[in-house]
Amino acid sequence: MSGRAQLMWDEAVTGYDFGTGHPMDPVRLALTMRLVEAYGLDRAVGVVAAKAAGDSTLGLVHRQEYIDAVRRASADPASADGAYGLGTMDDPAFAGMHEASALIAGQSVGAAESVWRGEALHAVNFTGGLHHAMPGGAAGFCIYNDAALAVARLLELGAERVAYVDVDVHHGDGVQAAFWDDPRVLTISLHEHPRTLFPQTGWPEETGGEGAEGSAVNVALPAGTGDAGWLRAYHAVVPELLAAFRPQVLVTQHGADTHIEDPLAHLGVTVDAQRAVAESCHQLAHDHTEGRWVALGGGGYAVVEVVPRSWTHLVAIAAGRPLAPETEVPEDWRREVYRRTRLEAPRRMTDGREPRWRDFADYGYDPADRLDQSILATRRAVFPHHGLLP
Repeated sequence: MSGRAQLMWDEAVTGYDFGTGHPMDPVRLALTMRLVEAYGLDRAVGVVAAKAAGDSTLGLVHRQEYIDAVRRASADPASADGAYGLGTMDDPAFAGMHEASALIAGQSVGAAESVWRGEALHAVNFTGGLHHAMPGGAAGFCIYNDAALAVARLLELGAERVAYVDVDVHHGDGVQAAFWDDPRVLTISLHEHPRTLFPQTGWPEETGGEGAEGSAVNVALPAGTGDAGWLRAYHAVVPELLAAFRPQVLVTQHGADTHIEDPLAHLGVTVDAQRAVAESCHQLAHDHTEGRWVALGGGGYAVVEVVPRSWTHLVAIAAGRPLAPETEVPEDWRREVYRRTRLEAPRRMTDGREPRWRDFADYGYDPADRLDQSILATRRAVFPHHGLLP
C-alpha cells in the first residue's frame, strides 16, 4: 500500500537539549534513530536532512519579535526573556537553542514540501511535533511549532484543505491557535482532560473561530483511559470527520506520552495501541488524501521503555514494512541503550496487548460512562458543523 517514504533526520537535532534532568531528553531521538537503523528501516526509506527553517518560514506562524528573542537567548542564555516563555522551568534557554529548534522545524517543513510536491508519498519527522509553541512565545518544552509550520507551508504551496490529527496526551493547543480562524485546516486533538493535565485547554466546546466553526475538534479523555477507551474515542471521531472534510493532506502528531509508563501524564495506553493508531492514520491517508501523509513525533518521556519502540513502529508503517508486535528488539540496540543510559531496554516491540475496542457505531452510547460522555460531548459540539449526526 505504501509508495515512496521519506524519513527526515539530521544528527544535529539532538542539540535540542534543555539540560540534565529535563524530561525532554534528546537521547530519545538518538535511540529511536538507532533502533530504526537496527531494523534496516533506514534502507527502506529515503533518509533526508532538510535545512533549518529561516526567518521567512518561521514567520508563517511565529512573530518576528519572538524569533529575535529566541535568537538572543540562544546566543546568551542568561538574557532569556520570560515574557516570551524563555528561561522558564519548562523551557530553559540553552546555547544554540534557535539553531536546534529551527533545524527541527525545517525537517517538518521539508517533509510537508516533499509530500505536497510528490517527491514522497509519506514523510516522517519523529523529532518534530512540538505543538505547544505559540506565535509569540515558547510553551511546554516547545520553542518553534514545527507542526503548525508544516501545515502553514502546505497552505502556502496551494493546499486547500489540510487535516491535522494529534494523539499526544497533551492538547495540541499551539496548532489549534494557529488555525483557529482558518476553515481550510481541521485540527483534531485527543488528549487527557484539561482538568487534570497541562495546558488546561482542549475542551469540546473549543470548536473554531468565527467563519471556521467546527474546524477545531477536541476529545478530552478521562485520566486513566486505557487502550480500549483511547481507541474507541479515536474511531468514534476521527474517521467520520476526515471523510466529511475531504483533506488533501493528512498531518499527524504521534506523541508517545499517552503510555501507561509515561511519568508526566495519567493515561494507560500501550505501545500496541499506539501502533494501531499509526496504522489507522496510514490507512486514512490512503482513503482520503491519495496517501499524502506527514507524520510527526511529539511528547514522550519514557525515553527508553516507550519512545523508540513507538516511533520505530511509525517509521516502519510509513515505509511499508510494518514490524510485527512480537518482533524481538535487536541485542546490539539493547547494549547501546545500556551504554548510554544504564537502563535495561525492552526485549520485544510489544507490551503484550492486543488492542480491541467497542465501536461507537455498533455499541452505541453509555450515558453512565465518563469516556462516552466525553466522546458524545465532542460529537455534539462539532459533527453538525460537518453535516454529520452526533
